[in-house]
Amino acid sequence: MTRLLGVRLDYDLQIMTHDQTPNIVCSRVLAALDGILDHERPDLILVQGDTTTALAGARAGFHQRIPVGHVEAGLRSYEPRDPYPEEMNRRLVTSLASYHFAATTHNREALLAEGVTLQSIFVTGNPVVDSLKAILRRLEVTAETAKLLEASAGLRRVVLTTRRRESFGAVMIDNLKAIRRFVEAHDDVALICPVHPNPAVERAVESTLAGHPRIHLTRPLSYDQFVAVLSQAWLIVSDSGGVQEEAPTLGKPLLILRRNTERPEVLASDVARLVVGDPERLAAMLEEAYRPGSWAESVRKIGNPFGRGDSGRRIARVVAQVLAASPPVPARFVN
Repeated sequence: MTRLLGVRLDYDLQIMTHDQTPNIVCSRVLAALDGILDHERPDLILVQGDTTTALAGARAGFHQRIPVGHVEAGLRSYEPRDPYPEEMNRRLVTSLASYHFAATTHNREALLAEGVTLQSIFVTGNPVVDSLKAILRRLEVTAETAKLLEASAGLRRVVLTTRRRESFGAVMIDNLKAIRRFVEAHDDVALICPVHPNPAVERAVESTLAGHPRIHLTRPLSYDQFVAVLSQAWLIVSDSGGVQEEAPTLGKPLLILRRNTERPEVLASDVARLVVGDPERLAAMLEEAYRPGSWAESVRKIGNPFGRGDSGRRIARVVAQVLAASPPVPARFVN
C-alpha cells in the first residue's frame, strides 16, 4: 500500500507474525517505537484509525510527552466489545491525543460529548477517500484480477469481505451459509471473496463457501486490485469499516455484516443497510437488494458523506498551523 501511494518508509517494525494477539502487537510496537522516538524526537505524532498499532503509537507518544494527532477521530459504536478491539482502541486514543481530525460533524459531536475541547477538533473528511480516488486515477488491473473478473463476467458480482474478531465462530459461519444459499438460488449471481489470512477466517470460509463454480475464493488482494474488484461489484457485503467509506465513493450498495456501525452517516445517506448479526435478516436483505427497483439501484447517485478527496491537504494545513505555534501541547497539558 505504501509503495502504491508513493509513501516512503523510513522504518519497518516487522510486527506481523502468524496468529498473533492484540497484546503481542501492542507490546512489540511500543518496544520498537521507543528507540525511534528517542532518535527522531518528532514535534508531533500522527496516528490514523482504530487499530492496535494506532493505540500503541499514541501511547508511545504520550509516554515521551510528544503530542499526538488522531486522524479518523470520533468514531463510536458505544459498544465496548463491538467492534472488538477497535471501539476501545479509539476511545483510548482520544484520551491520549492532543489534536483530533474528525471525518464528519457527527464525529465532532461525539468528541464534544466526551469532553474534548472544541479548539482541538478539526473536521477534515477522511483520507481514505483521498487514497481511493488516487488509486482510481491510475488503476491498472493485473492479469490475475482480469481473470477473476472474466470468470464472473455477465453476472451480478457480490464482493464479500469478513474478518472481525467479534464474528468468529458461529456468527461468521451462519452468515457465510446464508450468502452461499443466495448464490445457489440465483444463477445470475457470482461471489468474489478475498479471504483474510487469519486462520479462524480461513477455516470458516473454506468450510462453507468452497466448491461452488460461481464462488471465487482468492488470496488477499493488494489495495489497488481490491479497488478494481469493488468497482465492478453489483453489491458489497462486508464487516469492514474502511469499505463503509469506500462504497459511497464507488457508488456501490453495501450490506454491513455487523450489529452496529460507528459510521451512521453511511446508513443515513442510504448507501448501506445494517445486518445486525442475524443470518435470516442477511438472507432477506440479499433478496431485497436483488429485486428490481430496490434501494441498491439508486446508490450510485449519492455523494460520499466522508469527504471530497482533499482530507490530506486539510490535515496538513492544520498540522502546519499547530507546528507554527510553539510548542505543540501534549494531551496531558490540554485544559
